[in-house]
Amino acid sequence: MASLDRVKVLVLGDSGVGKSSLVHLICQNQVFGNPSWTVGCSVDVRVQDYKEGTPEEKTFYIELWDIGGSVGSASSIKSTRAVFYNSVNGIILVHDLTNKKSSQNLYRWSMEALNKDSSPTGVIVSNGDYDREQFVENAVPLLLIGTKFDQIPENKRGEVLTRTAFLSEDFNAEEINLDCTNPRYFAAGTSNAVKLSRFFDKVIEKRYFTRDSSQMTGFTDRKRFNFKSLHYD
Repeated sequence: MASLDRVKVLVLGDSGVGKSSLVHLICQNQVFGNPSWTVGCSVDVRVQDYKEGTPEEKTFYIELWDIGGSVGSASSIKSTRAVFYNSVNGIILVHDLTNKKSSQNLYRWSMEALNKDSSPTGVIVSNGDYDREQFVENAVPLLLIGTKFDQIPENKRGEVLTRTAFLSEDFNAEEINLDCTNPRYFAAGTSNAVKLSRFFDKVIEKRYFTRDSSQMTGFTDRKRFNFKSLHYD
């Protein structure tokens, strides 16, 4: 097991959205009984069988880096977080389905990671504009996960799912909506389990089977987005 190849996946999102519970569920396949605030970064590992059931099947470690803090943190704290953004192969963006602000902040989280000081090809942000035209095709795979699905009233779920579909399209990422206190959301054979496995396979493929895949560069969409004008009314 020690000789297995590995990939690094960031887990980003506001404090309180349930990142630690999500990571525990993904890696341990059980509910996190007593989660606490993450200080700095917490890392857990999942074993992934790439292209499971095919002749190309191979086992990898998936390192999930749960990044703590707030997107509105002081610049000194953001600078400290930058050390976690090196050599990233994929990003899971996590938001609380009952909190619209946590969804809006995903754009800031992604830009913070992609603008890391150590990156020679970081994303340029000017006057709040998020210009994707500068991103190349060899992008970091993204997955969008909404938590606390169980807390949304039945009559509001259609509205919330429309909002998450917008986010999914904008990030060019598949979406999963779940309740981290219920392991059945990732039960074998469910659509969520399939999406998660497909995302990890994509991360592995980008890292080990795509030419020039060592740089974290950005999204694949070629359009411009101004996060300051975002509204979910």
